[in-house]
Amino acid sequence: MKYTVFLFFLAFINYSCSQIKSKPITEVSQDELKTIVLVDVRTPEEFNAGHLEHALNINWFDANFQTQITEQIAKDKTVYVYCKVGGRSTKAADKLTALGYTVVNLEGGYDTYKKAKH
Repeated sequence: MKYTVFLFFLAFINYSCSQIKSKPITEVSQDELKTIVLVDVRTPEEFNAGHLEHALNINWFDANFQTQITEQIAKDKTVYVYCKVGGRSTKAADKLTALGYTVVNLEGGYDTYKKAKH
């Protein structure tokens, strides 16, 4: 399962490199994998219906979104964000970048991951 998640990251990182201008990433080593945080910004109901392994659920629509992020995630961690198809995670990635985090938006979201597994 770890390798499935790792391959998912690599696929989205390669696609996302063209979208992120500040710090393109083409590969993630096993050591780097230990320093990233995977954040699912969907609602708790969506999260409970299925999510990526080891993902932290912080609902984009929650009024305390920013507080939850800053209290739970250190700024020295790379944050990978995803939602259902990419809309909320794009907004969350912009917010996290403004807060000083290094962010990778997993474009296509959970739906793309589910399709790739089948």
